[in-house]
Amino acid sequence: MSTEQTLRSRYSSNGASKQVHFPTMKSTDQQQASMSPLQRHIAFWDQDHDGIVHPLDVYSGFRALGFSVLFSLGSLLIPLFFSYPTRLAHSRVPDWRFRIYVSSIHKAKHGSDTGVYDVDGQLREHMFDEMFARYDEQCTGGLSAGELWRMIGRNRCAADVAGWAFSFMEWWTTWLLLQENGRVWREDLKACYDGTLFWRIADGRKRGDTAEPAWQKGYGFEDFISGMWNGRTWKKWELKVQQSPGNVDETDQNALFIN
Repeated sequence: MSTEQTLRSRYSSNGASKQVHFPTMKSTDQQQASMSPLQRHIAFWDQDHDGIVHPLDVYSGFRALGFSVLFSLGSLLIPLFFSYPTRLAHSRVPDWRFRIYVSSIHKAKHGSDTGVYDVDGQLREHMFDEMFARYDEQCTGGLSAGELWRMIGRNRCAADVAGWAFSFMEWWTTWLLLQENGRVWREDLKACYDGTLFWRIADGRKRGDTAEPAWQKGYGFEDFISGMWNGRTWKKWELKVQQSPGNVDETDQNALFIN
């Protein structure tokens, strides 16, 4: 039996592959237990849990997380660049459908990264802790855009242009998804590394109820426009008035909008 047949062994009685749409079903506990943290990180995009992520799965997954159509189309660069490295564990022949193989996602690791995942896709807790100890300069429990930018720069390896680009794209996406009050917070980032955050965001967006409200964090185009319009800065969080208008005098408001 071929690798693809093995990965696609779950079929319905009429031979058609089961279709599961975001985010109605998660991998079973047994499947999750057998996965590495890096595999669980991308399992959200494996819609039918067959071990293969198709380009359409990538697009659909980003849309389920609330990204725009344009950004989700841009995410198709992921299978374009990462399909062949994961394919190498099964065949030297490239996959002309640019599918990503979950079982060998560790082969898509690139240089100039944080080292939080090891070469087998396992999560190294001490590297995660060290990342915050080194780059959380104000000890807030979160990383600002400036701190993330400095971290990306310090992690760059010589002659690793591809690694630089991939690292920037990954952290830029992380910022757009997780930012709250100007920082990517530790607990959110940890849940992002192990993949549990993606299910939580998609579930909340689908239900939209009070028990699990839609994801309120992140940074979008509207935030950029609002910040530039109201204060000529992309740092919209700096424009938020913490007190009620009646408790803030005109001088304090002007100072807030100038920052």
